[in-house]
Amino acid sequence: MQEYKKIQITKEEIVPTALRMRHDGRRLVMIYGYYQTDGQLLISWDYAVDPVCEAYYVVGEESVPSIADIYDEAARWPELELYELLGINFEGLDTSKRLFLPENMLETAGKGHILVTPLSELVDKRDELLGEKKEVKDE
Repeated sequence: MQEYKKIQITKEEIVPTALRMRHDGRRLVMIYGYYQTDGQLLISWDYAVDPVCEAYYVVGEESVPSIADIYDEAARWPELELYELLGINFEGLDTSKRLFLPENMLETAGKGHILVTPLSELVDKRDELLGEKKEVKDE
């Protein structure tokens, strides 16, 4: 199993780290983000530094610089995913086109990002819609 090394960095160190890794011929493995149990957002950039995977991460930042101009599609795609799913702003990233969410998501959802709806609310909405359909049929 490959060793996994985690290194916390600041927002200002994201681009210099990516430039150093690219210069050294290191592959960008993945960019991901999630909300920790304390509610703070963690964003990580994982690089293959054989035989180790080095994860450089920031905590508490909702806007970070894009490294798409350094790692091309390997960075652009996950940055767009994180923008669409979590609303993370990657400064300098073109977000005018969607990866997989509807183009009109901004108009229909407000923020333009996937919103997590509790199952109970979805069931209530379904029941409400089914009730409306039944009333129309009964008329």
